[in-house]
Parts: sequence; structure tokens; C-alpha cells
Amino acid sequence: QVQLVESGGGLVQTGGSLTLSCTIQNLNLDYWSIGWFRQAPGKEREGVSCISKAGGNTYYADFVKGRFTITKDKAKNTVYLHMNNLQPEDTATYYCGTSFRPLGPMGERYNWYNRFEYDRWGPGTQVTVSS
Repeated sequence: QVQLVESGGGLVQTGGSLTLSCTIQNLNLDYWSIGWFRQAPGKEREGVSCISKAGGNTYYADFVKGRFTITKDKAKNTVYLHMNNLQPEDTATYYCGTSFRPLGPMGERYNWYNRFEYDRWGPGTQVTVSS
């Protein structure tokens, strides 16, 4: 059974850093795209970043470019989201999701930002940034 578990969330001050982990059991990451999304209270789930199975290409939402980095450790079957210079607007529950599609940039048929391209999600980890 495939399981995703996020960890690494917490409370941090503005300008601080966190690294989130998404550990995936019973799934070969070579054949799956992995995305990070977030959802704040009262808002829709939005894409943050993705590492695609298509060449390992990475994608970022404009609001995190230059601050967040997505990486993958195949030996640990884990995808990380390294978050720097965190701002109060980054406060949300962060989720990782899996997609069998070779996700590409926005505008393509299978674009990483579309949450409906992902078929399973972890329970999420809370990130709170205090001002």
C-alpha cells in the first residue's frame, strides 16, 4: 500500500527556514512526479513546487521562486522542500502528492500546478510563520 507522510512543519519567525520531508512508502520515485501544495484556512489548495518524473525537472510557483527548493533522495524515497526567508503569508498546511503523469510547466496538458493531476496525498504538515 502506498503511503505518504509529511514532516518538518512547525512555528518559525519571519525570515526563518524550515525543511519539509515527504517520505513515500511502496512507490518507485523514478516513475512518479511529486508535488508540494499548501492550503491556508478558507483558501483553495495551491501548488508550491513539483519535481517531475520527466527528466527530474523542477517547477515553482512565482511566490516561492528564489526562496524554496525541491529535492529528491531516491535512497530514502523522500522528497524535500527547503524553505528559506519564510513570510507570514506562507502559513498553511503543506501537502505532498503523487502523480503518474510526466508533469510539465503551466500551460501544458499535464501541468504540475493542477492539483487534479495528483492521485494521492499525505495528511499534511502545518507551517506557521509569525510576524
